[in-house]
Amino acid sequence: MRLAGKFIDVRDWALLDLPLFRHWSQPEHEWQKFDGPYYPDSTPAEIEEMIARREANIRDNSFPTPRNNMAITCKETDKIIGQVSWYWQGEETNWLCVGVSIFDSSYWGSGLGYEALGLWTDYILQANPALVRIGLATWSGNTRMMRLAEKLGFKQEACFRKARIVNGLYYDSVAYGALREEWELLYPQGFAAHLQASL
Repeated sequence: MRLAGKFIDVRDWALLDLPLFRHWSQPEHEWQKFDGPYYPDSTPAEIEEMIARREANIRDNSFPTPRNNMAITCKETDKIIGQVSWYWQGEETNWLCVGVSIFDSSYWGSGLGYEALGLWTDYILQANPALVRIGLATWSGNTRMMRLAEKLGFKQEACFRKARIVNGLYYDSVAYGALREEWELLYPQGFAAHLQASL
């Protein structure tokens, strides 16, 4: 499966992605300072287990439907530069949260996260007809993610003050959301069509 953007694609993982994914998964990169840095780093064993699961999905072509994570790739090179994902916040009420990570900091600030998360959010809503909302959670130290959420049309719904500790300092936990009808009003032809119209 491939979701086509202007400068990036969001696609299924491939075997050739795994060495680079292993590299970016090591707890030493700039992107990890912003992606939930209040959680413990993944251990080497956890990283290898994650890669083994991904490899099994690729070899068996057993990707879940709907997808729960996909690779973000540079359109020119097809090299992975990040990933998108989602997780249940409350499955009993069809409430999930989406996320995006751009691993390579040289791509930050160029709109690629906007493309990827927009395509991903659109896909998740289309693939899950029962969903009435999409959530997104971050922290006040990740100002790029906060701006991205607002640019896409997510609304800030909660701010839990001083709920996260990073490097000994307290930060707010910030929650955003978009209702299906709000998203469809913003992107009536879908997010991919919106991107093409903005060429």
